[in-house]
Amino acid sequence: FQAEDGIRDCLLSRGLGDVYKRQQEALEFVGAYFNNGKFESDLKKLVSFKTESQNPESKSELFSYLSEAILPRLSRLGLKCEIFSNPDPSGGPILVGERKEDNSYPTIFIYGHGDVVLGQEEQWQEGLDPFTLKAKGEKLFGRGTADNKSQHLINIIALEAVLAIRKSLGFNVKFVMETSEEIGSPGLREFFKDKRADLASDVLIASDGPRLQPGVPTIFMGTRGAINFDLEVNLREGDHHSGNWGGVLKDPAIVLANAIATIVNKRGEIQIPEWRPTNLTKELKEILNNLPLESIGDANVDPNWGEKDLTSLERLYGWNSFSVLSLTSGNQEKAVNAISGKAKASCQLRFVVGTKSKEIIPALRKHLDNHNFKEVKIKLYDNQLFEATRLSTKHPWVDIVSSSIVKTSNKKPHIVPNLAGSLPNDSFTDILGLPTIWIPHSYRGCSQHAPNEHVLKSVCFDALRIMAGVYFDIGEQGKELKRH
Repeated sequence: FQAEDGIRDCLLSRGLGDVYKRQQEALEFVGAYFNNGKFESDLKKLVSFKTESQNPESKSELFSYLSEAILPRLSRLGLKCEIFSNPDPSGGPILVGERKEDNSYPTIFIYGHGDVVLGQEEQWQEGLDPFTLKAKGEKLFGRGTADNKSQHLINIIALEAVLAIRKSLGFNVKFVMETSEEIGSPGLREFFKDKRADLASDVLIASDGPRLQPGVPTIFMGTRGAINFDLEVNLREGDHHSGNWGGVLKDPAIVLANAIATIVNKRGEIQIPEWRPTNLTKELKEILNNLPLESIGDANVDPNWGEKDLTSLERLYGWNSFSVLSLTSGNQEKAVNAISGKAKASCQLRFVVGTKSKEIIPALRKHLDNHNFKEVKIKLYDNQLFEATRLSTKHPWVDIVSSSIVKTSNKKPHIVPNLAGSLPNDSFTDILGLPTIWIPHSYRGCSQHAPNEHVLKSVCFDALRIMAGVYFDIGEQGKELKRH
């Protein structure tokens, strides 16, 4: 392993002493990396790759990101890497790397995704470009800074720090980076099923999503599931004059609006029985209601929205939510005096463990039919399904990771059974059989999936230290952890 800019030689010249001293050396390593500008310059390179998986023309860029930006860095860490074609033609390539030090060590599975959502260049603040990293005060702007390029960069640098100081990790690594997460991770499950034996590990420790508060580390162990679908009312090919036909010609937008109003009431409470969770236990409520939930910018928590008898935290992490992502009929740019022939709503259900994903769409169909909305058609998106997952907060790996974070940061992390958002976490839990520990390196106000996406420098610096500490502690306890 060769460290950048002589950092390794500088640190080693001080002597390696006891375990505590070596760990401090690892923390100094990542601190020096951040303070000398290397983090920002490395992130700038990653952001410059236009890895928009929603853009079919970006396939070559997805491959370039893996082959030019990620594979060389992992190879320098001693990982044997290979880039595979996705078994699903709609998905991008998948990189797999492995470093095997000792069969008696635990194997840590690390995941990241190199793809981003569309840049939306025209909507960013003046002077900002989604694929050019720009620092403004405490913020680093660029598409993928929060989701997920800074997060997997931080974890890679933390591995470099531990290897530089200890000369070995003290654990084995399986590293997977996909390039299709933003379109539902097509092909990932099939890929994992085919390579289940090759990817066998003890635990997933990865990073995505936001902290609950910028200054406090977060651990989450699962995610809400997500399913996307369109509701369509297609009554006729053409539009017709609203004066000549108004009152005698059925309006598809009004039909669709009334159909949606039967799915949720005026405060957003779900009206489909099969969509309403039944496993929000007293114990889970106690865990959730000890977490923070703050308004950020113009995103104000509305206590009068959602399930009436639940707290805001219970609604967000322990309940299902239905959203209309877009609603169209007629000419949206310039309305004309005509009754449209069709209307469409793009919708999403976020759901928690206990909701039977295979029953979601059939239950919706039955509900619409029972309310005499048979003309409302349901179009399910291909590959747009993430299953819900949740790991007990009492799992041993939760204690191992949280104890390390406390030791490094002197802060007790927020421990969340499942994130409110969604990830392909079921691929790791259901196919590979892994307990999953996620340590996010962003924050809730990062404009993820929106214009002006950014990360906070302070969170990135803190995250580098935390991950170096986590990897160092696991390496020091390696054989003992494997035995127990």
